[in-house]
Amino acid sequence: MQKEIWKDVPVYEGSYQVSNLGRVKSLDRKVRNNNGWFIRKGKVLKAGVANTGYEIVALSINDKKKSFNIHQLVAIAFLNHTPNGYNGLIVDHIDNNPLNNNLNNLQLVTVRHNLSKDKKSRSLVGTERSKTGNRWNARIKIKGKLTHLGSFFTEEEAHKCYIDAVKSIENGEEIKNSKRVQASKYKGVQLNKQGGKWISNVYVNGKTKRIGSFKCELAAAVAYQKELIKLNK
Repeated sequence: MQKEIWKDVPVYEGSYQVSNLGRVKSLDRKVRNNNGWFIRKGKVLKAGVANTGYEIVALSINDKKKSFNIHQLVAIAFLNHTPNGYNGLIVDHIDNNPLNNNLNNLQLVTVRHNLSKDKKSRSLVGTERSKTGNRWNARIKIKGKLTHLGSFFTEEEAHKCYIDAVKSIENGEEIKNSKRVQASKYKGVQLNKQGGKWISNVYVNGKTKRIGSFKCELAAAVAYQKELIKLNK
């Protein structure tokens, strides 16, 4: 079982602490009411969930309440994070679960790296289907300018190219374009430069269906036409 470690919440020292397990508690403190001074016992605070999906707690000092994301409190206390000021880094949930605020599940990353993570969405970050619908383009924005990285048979290949470009930028390295697809004079056919074969694909119900790979460009085109006939297109 992981040992729970508590640290003071900056600015709220002596009043609140946050743990490496993602819990926040108030501390015993002396308060005053109409009957005089008394000790208010500390307790683990019950977290709420904001519209953003993150867990939040309300902390109070000098009768002023303020809400905080728990994952940010953990990062501030244990990762020396400064929101919006630490080299542009943000707190990322490694497993993409916004409710898992365990220190082991948090890391500081750039905004671009966070967006590039493989999350469930309609399309992967950095990818765009070509106008013909038979390949995927990898693109990245650098200093406000959109740069084409390459064209690929699958969305996953295009996304991987984008991820490699992100890593190159973060490491200060030059981005290498990777144009692996060469268009054919026949619709639905492309040349895979790496494998040296002609690939035929058909776009069906929003997805690319691989028909096969051929040594001959014409054979790939014939296979594409046969598949269209099968699909009654």
